[in-house]
Amino acid sequence: MKDMVVDQFQYTVQELLIRNKSILDIITKLQDSSSRVNRSIIKAVTQCGCISIDASKQEFPEDFELDKIRNLLKSHVNGTLCENCHDIIEKEIGQNLFYLASLCNTLDLNLYDIFIKENERVRMLDKYNLR
Repeated sequence: MKDMVVDQFQYTVQELLIRNKSILDIITKLQDSSSRVNRSIIKAVTQCGCISIDASKQEFPEDFELDKIRNLLKSHVNGTLCENCHDIIEKEIGQNLFYLASLCNTLDLNLYDIFIKENERVRMLDKYNLR
C-alpha cells in the first residue's frame, strides 16, 4: 500500500510538471525548495518564536559507548512548532518532495525503490551509520 502512495505521487508529479521540464530547471527548483524549507524553520525561530535553537558544541566523554550516544546528543531545538509554522514547514517540505520526485522522473529513477534501498542501507549499518 505504501509503495502505491509513493508511486502515485511520483506519477502525479510527472503528469503535472509542464513548465520546468529541463533538468536544469528541476535542479534549481529543488535547491530553491530546500532553501525555503530552511527559511521557514528559521522564521519559526526568529519571527514566530514557537521554537528556539540553543546550539553548543556536542560533548562526548572519552569512554562513551556507541549504544548510548543517542542519549548524549541534542537536537538543539527547544519548544514545539505552533500550528501555523507546522503547516508552513510541512508545505515547504512537500514542495521539496515534488521536485525530488520530478528529478527522479527525469532520470528514470523510482522514488519508492530509493526509499527501500536507503532503508536497507541504514538498517544494515544500524548504529554504525553515523550521519
